[in-house]
Amino acid sequence: MTGSGDWLTGAYDDHRRELHAHCYRLAGNVADADDLVQETFLRAWKARDAFEGRASVRTWLYRIATNVFLDSRKAAERRTQPAGDALEWCTEIGPYPDTLLDGDPQADQAGAEIVELALIAALMHLPPRQRAAFVLRDVSGWTPAEIAEALEVEVPAANSLVQRARETVRRHAPADPADWRRPHLTEADKEILSRYLSTTDPDEMRELLAADVRLTMPPDEPVIGRDAVAAFLTRPLDWRTFPVAANGRAAAANYLCQPGRSRYDALVVDVLRIVDGRIAEVNAFVGGRHVTTFGLPRLLD
Repeated sequence: MTGSGDWLTGAYDDHRRELHAHCYRLAGNVADADDLVQETFLRAWKARDAFEGRASVRTWLYRIATNVFLDSRKAAERRTQPAGDALEWCTEIGPYPDTLLDGDPQADQAGAEIVELALIAALMHLPPRQRAAFVLRDVSGWTPAEIAEALEVEVPAANSLVQRARETVRRHAPADPADWRRPHLTEADKEILSRYLSTTDPDEMRELLAADVRLTMPPDEPVIGRDAVAAFLTRPLDWRTFPVAANGRAAAANYLCQPGRSRYDALVVDVLRIVDGRIAEVNAFVGGRHVTTFGLPRLLD
């Protein structure tokens, strides 16, 4: 195809949201996904006259996005990943705001492709090429031949990448693939979030928590157990908090005012995993960049 490139702009707009979801699954956070999607369009624009239509435009854009990710992670191919739950040690993971899907014509498609944080954490254990192969095969449903073409390898090599990735993911992700998908945020979850945001009393907080609740906040060590987590969450600090939603879960965007200051700084997003009416896990993602992905400011007066 040749010409002004209007066809590419239209195709990019049609697939931008699902490309963003794909890049989030690969990178694990929204800021990196933003960069990957932008670079994907730039590369596609430069190569637009070479597109011959042998594959769909969607497949072509996914292929470019995947290779943009791989190029950005070349140094990581040789990096040894720590053991254990990545939600406890990986500072690259971040939440995916549900607000990014609001009012978007692709909301149903992209929302279905946003995965549970537990799977994002499991993917952090994979080298980039295995991660790309796994996401394309087991999340996006690509065939081995399509993966081989995207990664520029033979089909047996693509199958090997997927198999090795599956073995690793099996050790770190929920056993049932049905639990990999974005959950549905319920009204009961929202009510628990409201109580979570409003209480500063340790006893009231304990009532919200499961006995074996875990709070992760990398790079710090996790806090485990109802008493310890309740005490941690109700420390006498000057917070301003806002209800949000991420990865289909109830979440809170938190601002902290340090002693001697008059402004509140965006600091952390808490994403809650609620099981049987109790908070079983709090995944805290530290950094103002996580708060601002929800369309919130970095500073509050």
